[in-house]
Amino acid sequence: MILENASSFFAWNVSAYLAVFLVLAFIVVTVDRFFMGRAAVNVPSTKKSLLTKWLYFVCFLRLDKSEEYLNRPKIVQLMAEFYPVLLLVFLLRGFIAEPFRIPSNSMMPTFLTYDFLLVDKLSYGIHSPVFNVELLDIGDPERGDVVVFRYPNYEKGSTYKGADFIKRVIGIPGDKIEYINDKLTVNGEAITYQKIGTYTGIEKGIEMTGYEHYREILDNNPHDILLSPRTNSKGVKLIVPEGHYFVMGDNRAHSSDSRFWGFVPEEYIIGRAFYIWAHGDIGGVFSSSPLQALKTFSFSRNGVID
Repeated sequence: MILENASSFFAWNVSAYLAVFLVLAFIVVTVDRFFMGRAAVNVPSTKKSLLTKWLYFVCFLRLDKSEEYLNRPKIVQLMAEFYPVLLLVFLLRGFIAEPFRIPSNSMMPTFLTYDFLLVDKLSYGIHSPVFNVELLDIGDPERGDVVVFRYPNYEKGSTYKGADFIKRVIGIPGDKIEYINDKLTVNGEAITYQKIGTYTGIEKGIEMTGYEHYREILDNNPHDILLSPRTNSKGVKLIVPEGHYFVMGDNRAHSSDSRFWGFVPEEYIIGRAFYIWAHGDIGGVFSSSPLQALKTFSFSRNGVID
């Protein structure tokens, strides 16, 4: 499946809600400041240009550092107060780096369930937040890169609509891919595998204990994978179309990826995962044993991703 069959990239996520708040706050404070008969604020005269004042207003919803909203409606005060911080968060998430949490075992052994990652938003270009429209092309994904992308949802289902997935790029546009009996061939060249041993799983990945642990030598991005000792995972033979990428999970027998639902359109790639910054089941904080859940949270897995 390819882009023309994919669902819309847009999703109601953190960035979308932040964008709505920022636009609403800007409108409310602008209307209050310039159209609601507000009395002028008594502040010392400055020599700032009109452009400088407007840029300051766009960033802080104030024309001057001394401007206050103490005598304005509560809604205006709140929006003016939170706007600068949330604007900074929106810009950082949208253009620099975005946090991501591993929800499953599909990328073991590289990632464990409940790993917290940072996703580099600049590796493949500058994109607009929310709609991911490319503003400046900087580079393209390479074989072996771990990418976060919006699930294309070719089947138009509701389960993963608007969800972000994480997988490893195996094939780039134009590649001829064969994955048969858990052995990868790219453009007629068989990829080398190095046996590491038998894997021992922990936490949510305990069921992977006994799986075969290999090193897959893919271009300049060698990485570890897990293979089932009992059966081969799904195989494919295909050619990657232009503007799309073929991705797979490192836990080959437990990954929903391009072998099952199709290619990832370039327009749906959000960024490259580059750093594990924490690990833990913080969702368990809201369970019957929050203290136990907090004990699982740690920074012991901090590190750059292979």
